[in-house]
Amino acid sequence: MVDDERQEEPVEAALANQQTDPGGWLETIYREHARTVLQTAYRVTGSAADAEDALQIVFTRLAGRLESPDFTTGSSAYLRRAATNAALDIVQSRYARSGVSLEVSDDNVHRDPAPEPDRQHLGRELQEHLRRSLAKLSRRGAEIFALRYFEGLDNDEIAEHLGTTPGTVAVTLHRARTQLKTEMAPLMGGLQ
Repeated sequence: MVDDERQEEPVEAALANQQTDPGGWLETIYREHARTVLQTAYRVTGSAADAEDALQIVFTRLAGRLESPDFTTGSSAYLRRAATNAALDIVQSRYARSGVSLEVSDDNVHRDPAPEPDRQHLGRELQEHLRRSLAKLSRRGAEIFALRYFEGLDNDEIAEHLGTTPGTVAVTLHRARTQLKTEMAPLMGGLQ
């Protein structure tokens, strides 16, 4: 948390000086947080190219704003949330365009563990299926799930970032996990 506080100081100074240097605040934010945005987006998309697209989307949206963003919860929190949303947009549009069925038709997925290459393939398949299933969640549910399990934030931190209560976060997480468990059951051999 100390690192986030140190990173906030240059951002706050850049925002204060934005009238004298209109593009300076964006450059400062980019330098300080591009890596965080990229990592957050990668955790959601699983693709370096998609993560780079999300990075571009986040900073293009920031550049197009007439007013500076609301960094009351901190620039890291704001940008992590923006990266999660941009990445979810990419994942959801990818599966909407591809028309890929979310049903698993390969019975080989249910067999006992296989040699290492097959297990690696199954791991990639599980990750891809999780991303497809995540794309089917509500926007809020997917965002909270990603912040909790991909970014490692606890319920209180998520509630603070999203301007809600920890109880609401807990209920939303429960619903998201229940839906994901149902979606993932075919790949997990029907385990409940």
